[in-house]
Amino acid sequence: MDDQNLYTENRIGSTLLKKHKENYPIHIGLFLITFVTTTIAGVEWTTGTMGPYEFEMLAKGLPYSLSILFMLGVHEFGHYFAALYHKVKATLPYFIPFPPIPGFFHFGTLGAVIKTRTPVSNNKAMFDIGVAGPIAGFVACLILLVYGFLNLPGEEYILQIHPDYFTPEYGEGALSLEFGDTILFAALRTLLTSPDQFVPPMSEIYHYPFLCVGWFGLFVTAMNMIPVGQLDGGHIVYSMFGEKIHEVIASISMLFLFGFGSLGLFSTLMDLENSIGWTGWLFWGFVLYFFIKVKHPPVQNFEKLSNGRMILGYVSLIILLLSFSPMPFIVSF
Repeated sequence: MDDQNLYTENRIGSTLLKKHKENYPIHIGLFLITFVTTTIAGVEWTTGTMGPYEFEMLAKGLPYSLSILFMLGVHEFGHYFAALYHKVKATLPYFIPFPPIPGFFHFGTLGAVIKTRTPVSNNKAMFDIGVAGPIAGFVACLILLVYGFLNLPGEEYILQIHPDYFTPEYGEGALSLEFGDTILFAALRTLLTSPDQFVPPMSEIYHYPFLCVGWFGLFVTAMNMIPVGQLDGGHIVYSMFGEKIHEVIASISMLFLFGFGSLGLFSTLMDLENSIGWTGWLFWGFVLYFFIKVKHPPVQNFEKLSNGRMILGYVSLIILLLSFSPMPFIVSF
């Protein structure tokens, strides 16, 4: 690149950085709103009761809301600090609140995102920015799950929520929501609990804030680590193997998504009890195909990654396998 073009590019970059100043009130406002919505969701999840709530009762939602903000914040700041390291201009995290809807269980948030404002010019920076979020978020999930399993309350906790829990009539004629197990969740449950203590089944996990948020974090990690397009997993696989291999892996991943989604839809339509799919994967597959796209856009400079980065990339793919559930949500009557 000649001096004139370099001078022009630097001036354009400087102009963009000046134009896009950080809007702190928006970031702080979204964070505070998300804190409120996740606190309300936490009260709903942990107590099983719907609002309106008295102010004192909102304290019951704090373990959940603080945990989920911690998990999302760690994930997004992983991306953010990796971007800073590579001198890529990025925004602070935008937390996305989800408003409380009576009778509709939700997590109080749709997650959080950061936005890069300058191009990522090489695959090394692309890899580091892509892998930092899932790795950091996964560690946060591990902390929450380990703490949650090591500090499980006794049977009296679930009886305060469901006094009839241990009776044969419990759950008859009611809507049941069960979280799907994952390899990691099942392994931690086996390793960190003993046979003589009460361990909640997957249909009651949402009453336990640290386990609920840890499980939700694994679910979000798995969704982001699918190696398609510009998802975190797409950035990682593209940076590791290049365009052609990424396209093959992304296409196979899409087939798996549509397969699990179609099985879930078929089971729902046929009212089958035993299934290995979830219709949500079908919806997520359509979102990826039409909006995020399957292919990863090329970067300006592509180099072979170091052995250290390649190992970290394989570790991130193992995290996907440990966190993925073919049936993350099972609803029955």
